[in-house]
Amino acid sequence: MKYNTVQKEKLIEFLMNNKDKHTNVQEISAYLRSEGTPVGTATIYRQLDSLVDSGIVRKFVIDGKTSACYQYIENKQECREHFHLKCLCCGKLIHLECSQLAEISRHIAENHGFEIDHSQTVFYGRCSACRKSDEG
Repeated sequence: MKYNTVQKEKLIEFLMNNKDKHTNVQEISAYLRSEGTPVGTATIYRQLDSLVDSGIVRKFVIDGKTSACYQYIENKQECREHFHLKCLCCGKLIHLECSQLAEISRHIAENHGFEIDHSQTVFYGRCSACRKSDEG
């Protein structure tokens, strides 16, 4: 079963509007329902897999117990060249351009023969806004 055009557009719209965070199928399903275009979770997973295969969406699997998260990739190449920070409190995803981490990546490749996949490398912690709200 294929997505109809309105559902696919709404799915991509949701992902684009939430490109700064990881989102899961439950959040997508709730959004589509609220927009009057309810879709079964199996269909959402199939559509997301298709978008991942086409390189429009990135899939993150944190562990074997948690649902996968997805993120719209605005510039496909850009996300392959930097690391990501994810806030465990608010879910914000930060694209991190850092010469020191780039140097670590180069060191690992040159000295250990291992190439890091930046698009799958995420550092987890708390963003400055969440840290400030905890302090205040």
